[in-house]
Amino acid sequence: MHSQIFCSGSAVVAARRMRRILGTVLGREGWRNHEVRLINTNSGDTVKIGELSYKIKTPRNPELVPVKHITDSLPQTVVHHLRWIMQKDLLGQDVFLIGPPGPLRRSIAMQYLELTKREVEYVALSRDTTETDLKQRREIRSGTAFYIDQCAVRAATQGRVLVLEGLEKAERNVLPVLNNLLENREMQLEDGRFLMSSERYDKLLQEHTKEELDDWKIVRVSEDFRVIALGLPVPKYKGNPLDPPLRSRFQARDVYYLPFKDQLELLYTAGPSIAAERVSQLLSLATTLCSQESSNLGLPDFPVDNLLPALHVLNAFPMLSSQQLVQRLYPYKSILGKDGRNAVEGVLSRFELLDGRRQAAPSAVLSVSRTKEGEGHADVALSVADKDVTFQVPAGIKDLRPPGSSSTFISTPSHSQLMAEMMQSHMVKDICLIGAKGCGKSVIAREFAEMLGYSIEPVMLYQDMTARDLLQQRCTLPNGDTAWRPSPLVTAAMEGKLLLLDGIHRVNLGTLAVLSRLLHDRELDLYDGTRLLRWDRYQELKEQLELSDQQLQERSIFPIHPSFRVLALAEPPVVGSSSSKGQQWLGPELLTMFLYHTVTPMSRAEEMHLIQGLTLNVPEEAAEQLLHLTHSLRKMNDPTAQSLASSLSTRQLLRICRRLSQYPEESIAHAVNKACLSRFLPSLARASLDKSLADCSIQDTPDPAEHTRDHSCSVKDGVLTIGSVSAPVYTPTEKMKIPDVLFYDNPQHMMVMEDMLKDFLLGEHLLLVGNQGVGKNKIVDRFLHLLNRPREYLQLHRDTTVQTLTLQPSVRDGIIMYEDSPLVKAVKQGHILVIDEADKAPTNVTCILKTLVESGEMILADGRRIVSDAREAEGRPNTIVMHPDFRMLVLANRPGFPFLGNDFFGSLGDIFSCHAVDNPKPQAELAMLKQYGPDVPEATLQKLVAAFGELRSMADQGTITYPYSTREVVNIVKHLQKFPGEGLANVVRNVFDFDSYNKDMRDVLIEALHKHGIPIGAKPSSVKLAKELPLPEVKMTGYWTINQTGNARRKLLCPTETRHIDIKGPVFLRIQSYPCNRQESRALSFTEEKSHWQIPMNEVNIICHVTTKDDVLYVATCNPVSLYSMKERGDTIQSIELYDVFPRTISGTWQPFITVAPLGSPLDGQVVLHEEQSNTVLHIDMVTGAVRRLLLSPEAEQPQTRASNWWSSKETQGGHKMCHDFSHKNWLLFYKEEGNQLDVLDVLEGQVHSISLPINLKSVFLVAEDRWLLQESSSNKKFLLTKPMHMSAEDSGVCQLHSISEDCVSSGHGASSAEESVPQMVSSEQLPNENLSAALDQKIVSPNRILADSNSFARIVVGFPDLVSPNEVYSFKRPVDLSEVRSSEGGSHNFLRGGLRSSTPKRNNCVSLLSANQVVRALPPNKVPLKEVYPKDVTPPMTAAYLEVTDLNSKKVKYIPVPRSMTVSPYTGWLSKVSESDVVLSALGSGGVVTVDMGGYVRLWETGLDSLQRSLMEWRNMIGTEDGRPLQITIQRDSGLDVSAPKHGKIDANNAPHVGGNQWAGGTGGRDTAGLGGKGGPYRLDAGHKVYQVSQAEKDAVPEDVRKAAREMGEKAFKER
Repeated sequence: MHSQIFCSGSAVVAARRMRRILGTVLGREGWRNHEVRLINTNSGDTVKIGELSYKIKTPRNPELVPVKHITDSLPQTVVHHLRWIMQKDLLGQDVFLIGPPGPLRRSIAMQYLELTKREVEYVALSRDTTETDLKQRREIRSGTAFYIDQCAVRAATQGRVLVLEGLEKAERNVLPVLNNLLENREMQLEDGRFLMSSERYDKLLQEHTKEELDDWKIVRVSEDFRVIALGLPVPKYKGNPLDPPLRSRFQARDVYYLPFKDQLELLYTAGPSIAAERVSQLLSLATTLCSQESSNLGLPDFPVDNLLPALHVLNAFPMLSSQQLVQRLYPYKSILGKDGRNAVEGVLSRFELLDGRRQAAPSAVLSVSRTKEGEGHADVALSVADKDVTFQVPAGIKDLRPPGSSSTFISTPSHSQLMAEMMQSHMVKDICLIGAKGCGKSVIAREFAEMLGYSIEPVMLYQDMTARDLLQQRCTLPNGDTAWRPSPLVTAAMEGKLLLLDGIHRVNLGTLAVLSRLLHDRELDLYDGTRLLRWDRYQELKEQLELSDQQLQERSIFPIHPSFRVLALAEPPVVGSSSSKGQQWLGPELLTMFLYHTVTPMSRAEEMHLIQGLTLNVPEEAAEQLLHLTHSLRKMNDPTAQSLASSLSTRQLLRICRRLSQYPEESIAHAVNKACLSRFLPSLARASLDKSLADCSIQDTPDPAEHTRDHSCSVKDGVLTIGSVSAPVYTPTEKMKIPDVLFYDNPQHMMVMEDMLKDFLLGEHLLLVGNQGVGKNKIVDRFLHLLNRPREYLQLHRDTTVQTLTLQPSVRDGIIMYEDSPLVKAVKQGHILVIDEADKAPTNVTCILKTLVESGEMILADGRRIVSDAREAEGRPNTIVMHPDFRMLVLANRPGFPFLGNDFFGSLGDIFSCHAVDNPKPQAELAMLKQYGPDVPEATLQKLVAAFGELRSMADQGTITYPYSTREVVNIVKHLQKFPGEGLANVVRNVFDFDSYNKDMRDVLIEALHKHGIPIGAKPSSVKLAKELPLPEVKMTGYWTINQTGNARRKLLCPTETRHIDIKGPVFLRIQSYPCNRQESRALSFTEEKSHWQIPMNEVNIICHVTTKDDVLYVATCNPVSLYSMKERGDTIQSIELYDVFPRTISGTWQPFITVAPLGSPLDGQVVLHEEQSNTVLHIDMVTGAVRRLLLSPEAEQPQTRASNWWSSKETQGGHKMCHDFSHKNWLLFYKEEGNQLDVLDVLEGQVHSISLPINLKSVFLVAEDRWLLQESSSNKKFLLTKPMHMSAEDSGVCQLHSISEDCVSSGHGASSAEESVPQMVSSEQLPNENLSAALDQKIVSPNRILADSNSFARIVVGFPDLVSPNEVYSFKRPVDLSEVRSSEGGSHNFLRGGLRSSTPKRNNCVSLLSANQVVRALPPNKVPLKEVYPKDVTPPMTAAYLEVTDLNSKKVKYIPVPRSMTVSPYTGWLSKVSESDVVLSALGSGGVVTVDMGGYVRLWETGLDSLQRSLMEWRNMIGTEDGRPLQITIQRDSGLDVSAPKHGKIDANNAPHVGGNQWAGGTGGRDTAGLGGKGGPYRLDAGHKVYQVSQAEKDAVPEDVRKAAREMGEKAFKER
C-alpha cells in the first residue's frame, strides 16, 4: 500500500511558518491541514481527503473522465473545497459552487471528478438553452423520428456527474425541468420512459422482474448520479436570479479567489525571474480591485486568474512596465469614466505601479521565423528598450511573412508598437482588440495573422446570435436524416486557425459565455455529444487508455489544435451609459477571457502618412484640411462632435482621399457632408458640422459652372457619359435582368448619378439614403440600365434573418434543399445586388454584409463559403469565388422618426460610400412634372411644387413628421393628366386624407396648401368680389387749348444750363435677406386680393412709398429710413438700412419723407432714392449694397441753417419733389414746391440740366418724355413745357413753355372757366384706342391722357398733349367732391390715428391702369359711400382703406376693402402726413395694383375685369365641378338579339324591373319596346329602375326602316300627348 501526497515540500515549509506566526492569532483550529491521499488496496482504490474517504469505482467510459486538471501542488483552500464536495457526495446531495467569474470553480469541480474517477456530462447554459438540450431531442434516422437522450438523462441513467455551468445565463423557467430529478431523482421523458430513483426501483425489483419494469418503461437512476452547478451570484453580476424552488435543492459553497498566500506561491512559480516585490504589488492591486469597496465605486472585478499568463509575459520581458501589463489585463481607460480612472490610478500609485512613463514599450517586431524543433511555433524577435528579445509563440501552418513586407499595410509607429505588444500577449493567451469603427482593427488583425502564418476564420457576431450559431447548427443530410454541422468556430479550433470574432461588443453576454471554457481550458462540448479536448489532455488520454486517434474519434473525442488562437475585435464600451444600446459589454466575465489591447487613434502625422501611402496622388492640401477637421472633431468632448467624428473614421477618410485623387477638383465640404450624411442630421448636429467646417476653413464653394454644367447622360460607342464622368457600358450574359424604368432626366438626379458613377468606378459599394418617394429605386434602376448591368433584387423586412439573406430552403422529396438567394447569385455571376429597405431589417442581420464587403468572405447557412481570392478556393470544396464584377447598391430610408427603421447608416454606414438622395429642387421637379402631365396647366404645377416644397421644409424642421415626397406629387399630376375635369383641391386629398383624423396635422396642412393657393375645402360658390355700383354718365365738360400763337407773352423760352453732378461715395452697406412668407389669398374664397405677405420691419417704422418696376416691388420706410425690394412671386425680401445716411434726430425735429425711383436697363436692380426735406439724392445698388450720394447743385453741400423756431416755420416751407414716371429711361426730374427751377438728372451721363422758369411751381406731371404739364402755385394755371428729346449742350435753351387755357363747354372758346382743376394724377401714356372708344361710347382714335382729381372719378383729355387744336375734356363727375368730405366724420379711423389731420397728406394714392381701362385710388373709409356698398343690417368691416376701382369699360365703380393692418406705428401725426388712408398704393407691372399698409403688410390686387374672369375660371377648375347630380351606375352588354318593329309594350301592373327583353314597357337594355338604354324602341320611358345600357355600337346597328318606324311612332305619341 503506497500513497501519494499532493503537497510540495516548499509549500509545507511555508505553511508551517505561517501557522507558527498566525497560530496565536487564529487559535489552533483555523489551520487544520488536509492532505489528499490516493490509497490503492486490493478491493479497489480509495481517495482520502483528511479523514474522509471515498471508494473509487472503475468508470465504464474512461474517456469521459477529466484528465490533467489536478496540479502537482494543491493549495489548501482548494483541498478544503474538495473535502466539502466529497462530504456532499457521500450524503448524495447536489452542490452549487458560487463565486466570482473565472475558471476556478470549474477547475475545482473537474479536479474532484478526476480524483474520484467519475465520468462527466458538461453543459454550458446560455440564454437559448431549452429543455430539449437537457432531456431529450428528436432526431430523424432513415425516415423515422427517434428521441435521443441528452446530458441530464444520460448522466442520470449512466451514473455520471452533470456539470451545469452558468445557471444565471439560462432563461427563467427552463431549469425547473430538473427540479424533480434533483429532489426525488425522478423524471418523465418524452418517449414515454420514466426515470425512477434507485431505492424505489430496487424495492420494485424485489416484487417484479426486470422485464416487467422494462415493459412499464421504468428506468433506474444510478445512485452515483450527482449534479454540480456553477454560477455567479446574481445581484452583483448580470444574469437571471435563481428560481427559489431550484435554489432550495442545492447545497451552496462560496468559491472565492484563492487567498493571498496561495495565489502568491502560484505566481512565484510562474515568474521565477521577476522580483518578488513586483509580484506581490501586482497581486495586492488585484485583491484591492476585487474588494467590496471598489465594487461600490462601480469598478468591475479585476481578472485575478489572468495574472498567471501575465506573469509569463513579464518573465520573458522583465523590462516591461507593470502599468502596461495592468492595462492589458484591466483596460480601465476604456471601460471607466473619469472618476473610475482616477480611483484605479490611485490604487496603482499606492502599490507603486505607475511606471508607464519610465519604462519603454516594445517598439517593433523585428523578425519572425519558424522554430527548429517544435512544429506550430515561431520565434519572434522584438526590440524593447534598445534590446532585442526573442521568444516563442504559437504559429499557423502557412508560410510566415516578414513584418513590413505587405503592400496594403502601411505601418506607423503606433501600429508597430501595437503589433509587438500583441505578439507578447499572443505567447500566453487570446487577445481582444478594442478600437472605434473604421480605425483599422481588421487590417491589423489580418497583418498579425499573415506574419505568423495563420489562416483567418472570420466570424461576424451579431446581436441575437445564439449559442448554436456559434458552435453547431442543425442540418439535414441528403437522405433526410437530421445532423449537426460544426460551425466555422469549431473547424477553426480543430484546424489550428486564428479565429477572428468580429464584434463581441454586439453579442449577448449569455451567448458568449458558451465560449468561456474554450477560452480558459481549450475544451468544448458540442450539442451532438462531441468533445474537443486540449492538445496535451488528448495526448494524455490516448496514452492512458492506449487508444488510437481513430478509436477516440469513433467515441467522438477530438483534439483542439495547439496553434489555435482567438482574436476578438470590439468597439470601445460607451462609458457611463446605462442604456441598453451602448451597453457596458466589457464586464468582469469578459475580462477573464482575453488580454486586451486598445487601438489608439492615430496622430495626424501618422494618418497623413497612411493616406499618402495608400492613395498615391491625393492632393496634399485637401488631405491636410480633412485631417485638420477630423482631429478637431475627435478632440471635442460633446457627443454630437464624437458621433460626427465616428462618421469620419480612418476608413472613410481613405475613401474620400481615393476619390479626391481621381477627381482632385471636387470640394472637400461636399465629401465630408456626404460621409456624415449631413442632409439628414438633426439641425443641431448639422450646425455643429458647418461650424467645424468653417473653423477649418473648408468652404463649400458653389461650383460657378453648376448651373451651366451639362447634367445630361449619353451612350456613344459603348461608353456611358453622365455629366463629366464616363464609363464603359457592360456587356452582360443575362439581358433580361437589366432593369428598364420610366425615368425623366432632371439635373438633380443626374448629379446624384454622376456622383454614384464616380464611386462605382472606384470600386465602392454604394448606399443611397433618402426619404420615401424621392426616387431612390428609380435612380438605381436607371443607373444600372445606363450601365447595362444585370440586377439581383432583395427586399428586407423585420423578419429577415441571416439564413433568408443567404439561402432559401425548400423541401424536395422530403429533403431540405437550399436554393441560392439573390445575394449568392449576384456574388457568383457578378451581378449588381440591389438591397432595398435595408433599414427595415434588424441591424444584427445586415451586419453580415460587413464581412462580405470588407474581406469578401462570408459563410452560408449550408456550410458553403464565399471567398474573394480565387487562389484560396483551389482545392477546397464548398467554396464560391466572388465574381470581380459583383457590387452592392443598398437603399435605406433616413434614420429616425417617422421611418421607424433601424439605424443602418449608424451601424454599417462607413463600409459603404453614402449618397443622400433628396427631392428634386423646385425647378427640376417642375420640369419633371411637366413630363408626367403635359396637359396640366403650369400654374397648377407651380402651386403643387411650392406647397410640397413648404411641407418638406416643415418636415425637415420637425414641425410635421411625414416628409411629403415627389412620389406623391407625381401621383397627383398623373391623376390630373388623366382626369382634367377633377379639381386640384379634390385630387390633393388623395395624399392628405391620411392625415384627416389628426386635427393639428390637418390644420397645418390646410394652412400650407392655402398659403400656396390650393383651395382645399372651398366651395365653387364662395366668390366674394366687391359690389359694383354704376358710374355717372360721361359728359364732355370743356376744352384745354394750348396757346401757340406768336405772342411773346404766351410763348416763353426757358434757358437751360448743364453741369456734371458730384458723386460722393460709394459706401457699402449690408443687404439683408429675409424669407418672404407669401400667402396666396384665394384659399377659401375668391376675392380681388391675390396674395399678401409681411415686410420684416419693426413696429415704430412707417411705410412711406411703394413703387414697382416689371415684377420687382420697392418699399421705402422713413423711421428709420430703409429700403426693401422683393419680387412679385419671389421668396426672399432684400433690405438695406440707410440709418447711417439719415441719422435719426431727436423725436419730431425732422420727419424724413422718401420717394424711390427704380432705374431701367442697363442699371437694373439700382434705384434712386430722394428725401424731400433735405433734398438728399442717393443712388443705391440693391445687388452690391453700394450707396452713392448725388449732389445736384453746388450749394447743396452747405449745411442747412436750421431755423431757431423750427416747430413753427416747418410747415410753410415747400418740399422738394421728384418725378419718376420715366425713371426706367434713367432720367428723373426734381423741383421745389414754390420754386422756379426744374432739375433734370440724367443718371447714365451723370449730368444735371437745370431749366429756369418764369413761374412758381405747384406741381409737375410728366405727360410724355418731351412734354410736361406744369401748374402754377398761386393761380393753379397750367402750362405745357416742350423740350427736345435729347438734351445736350449745343441746342440748350430751346425749352418752350405754352400756357393752357381751360374753357367750359357753355361759354365757348376764349372765356376762361371758373374752375381750375387740380389734377392728382395724370397718366404718362395714352389709353389704347379700343379702351378709349369703350370709355367714351364712340369709335375714336386719338392721342389722349387720363387724369384724376378730387371732384371726378376720372377725366379723359382727348388730343392732349400732341394735338394743337382744342382738346376735349370728358369727365365722370363725382356726386360729392372728395376734398369737401371732412375726415372728422370717420369714427373708427380717428380712433386709430389720434385726432384730426394736421396737414394735407403727401401721397395721392391714385393710379391709372391703362390696359384695364381703370383708375384705382385708395380712400379712407369716411370718403366711401358705405351705405350703398353694404346692406342695411351689415356692419362694415374694420379696414385700413378702400380701393376705389373705376372701370371705364363696364362703367362701374367698386370699393374693395383693404383689411386693417396688424400693427401701426405710434407716430400718428407723422403717419397722417404720408397718406390720408392707412395704405400707399402703386400699379403693378403685371396689371393690378399693390398696396402696402402702415404695418408693412403687402397685398397684391387683381382689378382688371378680364383677368379676374380668367382667374375665377382657373380657381373654379382647381376646386372641381361637382354638378350635384346623382351618379348613375350603367352596365353595358350585348343582347345578341335583333330588333323587329317598335311597339309600346305590355304594362306591368307590379312595376317589376325588366331587363333585356322585348315584351314590357318601361324596361331597360331591351329592344323594340318603350323604355331606357335599349335599342329600336319608339320613345323613352322611365319606370324608375336601375338602367342597363346596350352598347352604342349595337344601337348604331339598328336598321334604318326600324328607326324610321320608331321615330314616326314617337312623334305620333307626342302629338297625342
